[in-house]
Amino acid sequence: MAQKVVSFHYILKDSKGNVLESSHGDDPMSYLEGVGQIIPGLERALAGLGKGDKKSVHVPVADAYGEFDETLVVEVPREEIPKKDVVIGDQFQAEDDAGDPRIVVVTEVTEKTVTVDGNHPLSGQDLNFDVEITDIREATQEELEHGHAHGPGDDHHH
Repeated sequence: MAQKVVSFHYILKDSKGNVLESSHGDDPMSYLEGVGQIIPGLERALAGLGKGDKKSVHVPVADAYGEFDETLVVEVPREEIPKKDVVIGDQFQAEDDAGDPRIVVVTEVTEKTVTVDGNHPLSGQDLNFDVEITDIREATQEELEHGHAHGPGDDHHH
């Protein structure tokens, strides 16, 4: 069976019902089935839906961004940070233990050290999505070769 590209609008809420993100007012999110482009719990819940279908999906932390990992919070000597005027909230790309790129966020700054957190901002949380499927189509050969969906007007890589 041919792989599909699924496009959908969503509203993401935390367990208290607070809206964290929404795609409304923007292009729908698109993903290539089966390649891990979106969190596993959401992809499983969307499987088999058709264009125009709406669904509320609860994704437990294990099927979302995982538990908060204290080992990903690291204190770094200030001179190792590439930016002089570093402030809380700054983001940097670092390498994890396997040498893979990971975005880290500055969570604390002192005279001598900078604390960075490599956890996904939504780790440790159950997530709730209100989803509406806007389109389903067969993936193009280029999308299959690249291993991800190309959205509207996306003819280049970021």
